[in-house]
Amino acid sequence: MLVVRLSCLLLLLGLFVSPVSAAERPNIILVFIDDMGWGDFSCFGNEAATTENCDRMAAEGIRFTQFYVNSPICSPSRTAISTGQYPQRWKISSYLAHRELNNKRGMAQWLDPSAPMLARMLHNAGYATGHFGKWHMGGQRDVGEAPLITEYGFDDSLTNFEGLGDRVLAELDAYDGKKPKLWTLGSDKLGRGEIFWEKRSQVTQRFVDDAIAFIKEAEAKDQPFYVNVWPDDVHSPFFPPKERRGDASKRDLYLGVLETMDEQLGTLFDFVRNDEKLKNNTLIVMCSDNGPELGAGTAGPFRGHKTTLYEGGIRSPLVVWGPGVIAADKAGTTNEESVFAAYDLVPSLLAVAGVEAPQDVTFDGQSLPGVILGQSTESHEGPICFRRPPDRPEIQGKQLPDLAVRDGKWKLLCSYDGSDPQLYNLNKNRGERKNVADAHPEIVERLTKTILAWHKEMPADNGADWEPK
Repeated sequence: MLVVRLSCLLLLLGLFVSPVSAAERPNIILVFIDDMGWGDFSCFGNEAATTENCDRMAAEGIRFTQFYVNSPICSPSRTAISTGQYPQRWKISSYLAHRELNNKRGMAQWLDPSAPMLARMLHNAGYATGHFGKWHMGGQRDVGEAPLITEYGFDDSLTNFEGLGDRVLAELDAYDGKKPKLWTLGSDKLGRGEIFWEKRSQVTQRFVDDAIAFIKEAEAKDQPFYVNVWPDDVHSPFFPPKERRGDASKRDLYLGVLETMDEQLGTLFDFVRNDEKLKNNTLIVMCSDNGPELGAGTAGPFRGHKTTLYEGGIRSPLVVWGPGVIAADKAGTTNEESVFAAYDLVPSLLAVAGVEAPQDVTFDGQSLPGVILGQSTESHEGPICFRRPPDRPEIQGKQLPDLAVRDGKWKLLCSYDGSDPQLYNLNKNRGERKNVADAHPEIVERLTKTILAWHKEMPADNGADWEPK
C-alpha cells in the first residue's frame, strides 16, 4: 500500500517516477564537497584546473545550474541537506565552534538528534547507512559530549576533527623540510572514537576507501545503501601533494587540492561504474556545501562567495549520475530551468527510494524526484529563504545583506528590518550587478513581507546584536 499511495501522489504532482519495490530500491551516494565554488568543476567552466572524474559523472548524468544550498556556511548547510528543513529551525545558523562562541551567537551546541534525518528514515526502511567525511553538526573544538554520528541513523561513520566517533586527523606537510604540523583543533583531546593520522592530501582517499569497504559489506548482504562522502580538503588550510603545490600561492594550492580530490573521488566513481549491478542501481548526487573562500575557489559568473547571500555564496554546482536510475535520454544534459535547494533533496531522495517520511515530519523542502531523475524541469514552488550567519555582518568593512529570498526569477536581499532592499531579475542579471528595486516597488514590497515573515518564524540568533571585531 505504501508504494501505491506514493505512486499516486507523484502522479498527482505531475511526476513520472515509477513505484519502487524493496528489492529494487536504488543505492544512494551523496558527495558533499566543502567550500567549493559553483565554477570550480571544469564542466562548470573552470579552465585553471581539470576535474576529469567529476566531469565524467556530469557527461554521463545531469548538470543542474540553478541549485542552491540553504546557507552560505558549512554547519547550517549540512543541517538542511540532512533534515530537509531550514537549519535555523534547529538553531544552527553558522559554523559550530567552541562552546562559548556558539552561545555568544545564539546557537545550539549540536544538531538535536530528534531532527528528521534522511539517513535515519532510510535506515528504518532497510538501508545500510554510512557517513564518511566531514560532519560539523556537533562534536568539535571543546564540545565533546555531542551525540555520536551513529546516533543520527548511521550504521557506521568515519569523520574528521569536526565530529565524534572514529576520525581521521591531518598532518600538514608543506614539503619544506620541516616536521608536518598536526591539524586537530582539539579533536585529539575529546576521545570517544579511534583516531587515525593521514597526510591532509590523503584524508579524502581514506574516506573513499572506507566508503567502498562499507558498500562491499552492504553488497554482500544484498542490502541497499545510503552513503555520505563529504570531503573537506578543499576547505583551508590547503595542503596538496608536493607535485601539485604550484607556486605555493593560495590559489595554486587550492587548485592542487581540487584536482587531488577529483582523482580520489574517481576511485569511488570507478568502483561503482565498473560493477554492473551497482552501476545500474546507484544514484550519485554531488554538490558543494557553500560558495568558495575568497582567493581560493571561484563562483564563476556569480557575485559573492562563502558567508554571503549573493549567488556566489549559496548557488552550488549539482551533478546527478545514475545510468540505470535517471532518464536515459537525459544523460549528458544540463537542466537550466529547475530552481530548487538542498532541503528539497531529502523528500526527493525518499521518494526515489520509495520510502515515506514519518507522519509527524514536516519538511520545508519539497519532493521533486522527477527533477533529479531528469523526468521534469519543475522548480521548488514558492520562495526559498536565507539568513546570513550571525557572525558575518560584513566583509572587508562593507555591510552585507542580512536576509535573502529567491522566488521565481526574482531575488531580494535586505536588512533584518527590510531596509536597504536589493532586487535582481536573475533571468536577466544572474551576476546581481544591477539593483532594480526602485523600478519594481510592488515586487520589493511583496518579497519583503515574505522574507520578514519567514525571519520572524525562525528561531532567533544573535546576528542583529553582533559586533564585528
